[in-house]
Order: sequence, then C-alpha cells, then structure tokens
Amino acid sequence: MKNYYEILGVGREANSDEIKRAYRKLASQHHPDKGGDKNKFQEIEQAYRTLSDPQQRAQHDNPSPFGQHGFSFRTNGGSFDFENIFNAFGAQFHHPHQQRTQQARMSLWITLQDVAEGGRKTISVGSHQGNVTVEIEIPLNINDGDTVQYPKTGPMGMDLLITFRIHPNPRWERQGAGLITEETISIWDLILGAEISIRDILGNNLSITVPARTQPGTTFRLRERGLRQRSGPPGDLLVRVQARIPENIPESVVDAIAQTRNQ
Repeated sequence: MKNYYEILGVGREANSDEIKRAYRKLASQHHPDKGGDKNKFQEIEQAYRTLSDPQQRAQHDNPSPFGQHGFSFRTNGGSFDFENIFNAFGAQFHHPHQQRTQQARMSLWITLQDVAEGGRKTISVGSHQGNVTVEIEIPLNINDGDTVQYPKTGPMGMDLLITFRIHPNPRWERQGAGLITEETISIWDLILGAEISIRDILGNNLSITVPARTQPGTTFRLRERGLRQRSGPPGDLLVRVQARIPENIPESVVDAIAQTRNQ
C-alpha cells in the first residue's frame, strides 16, 4: 500500500492546510502541461484526494479488512467507497409505521473547471454485483463540501447523496465566485506598457491593457469573467502581473539602468 504522506512530503500529523499547500506545490511542479510526468501527477492527486477527506484518510491510516467487499463509485477521476455498508443500503431500524429511507452516500472529486462549467456528468456506480451508469447535474459554482441529493438515482433506486470535493488548482485561486491568477510578463512590458492576452478558466482569450510604468504585483480586475453563479452575475477575475527578467540584456542597457539608479 502506498504511503500518501511520503508522496506529498508531509508528516502523519499534518493538518488540512499543510496537506493542501504540499499538494499545490507538487501539482504545479509535476503538471503534464508544464512537462511533468503524468503518472507522477496522478499519484500526487490520488494522495491529496485520500488525505484531504477525513474518512478516506482514516481508512488509509487504519486499513479496514472489509474495504474490498463494499460498494464503490467509479468516475474518470477515481474510485469512491460508500461511507459504510449500512449507509449504502439505508439499513436503519424503524417503527413499522415509519417509511424506510434508502440512501447511498459518496464523495465525488471534481475540478475547478467542472465548477465553472456546471452541466451534466456521467459516473459509473460499481459493485461486485454489477455497474450502473448514472448521469448527474453539477450545480454551477458549487462549493467544496456541498452535498447534493439526487432522488432515486443510486443502486436499487436509492436516493444518491453526493458530497462534492474540489481539487485545488495550481493556477487558479477561488474566492467565492471570483478567481485570482498570476501572469508573468516581460519587465519591458511593465516599463513600456503592453497589451497582453490570457486565457480564462474555460479557455476563452481575454485581453488586458498594461499601462507604462506598471509595478510588479499590480492586480487587474476583469469584471464578470470569474465563475458563473446559479443566480446573479458571474464573479470577477483578478489577474496579478509579475515581472520576468530577460536572460540576455545588452550591456548598454545595463549601463543605462545603473546610471539611472545612481541619479
């Protein structure tokens, strides 16, 4: 069994904030879009999924001999166990005149892009007795830890209760319906001014006018270009610009800068 603490480089006593910081750092280093190893990135994601969920973390720390016999949900992001066999079947003792409630519970990991897009997602509910394909609606701008009930969607017609967990994104920081990102541009663009192009979380091209003599760390606000909401306008997108120093700067330019600094 893999040690997910070692994979993230944290101790067994690490709290949720320490685990999240370690994940964000490693995910940024090993993301396939930045030339990282896909398998390593997936291993890091699996480690974070497990250790950031209290129930899965407890099972990792104290493996249950019954884990392999229970029901599980499978999506393209991984496998998710029912909380326990009694919750899976809604097995509770009731008064004969009370209606028996059958509910299945699961945690489902989604991306920040899923939060931005909303819409329908197909998952496979699997067990040793067979698989059931289920289509669910992901509410727009859902929060990490929100639970949504899907009536009569689970195995044997049970109500399906899904607690949504959201992967931290190495590029985008979320604040409610707002998003914050950082864009690194040439120092000459900050000094002279420029028109820069970025992509939002859904891949749309956006343009930002950077005035001349802009300081590094300046934040630009793009109104209503953040996350859409179920009601009300979308949130804003905040873009913080940082400077990139060119590797090859002519000596004449370096001398001119030195003279300016000494004035």
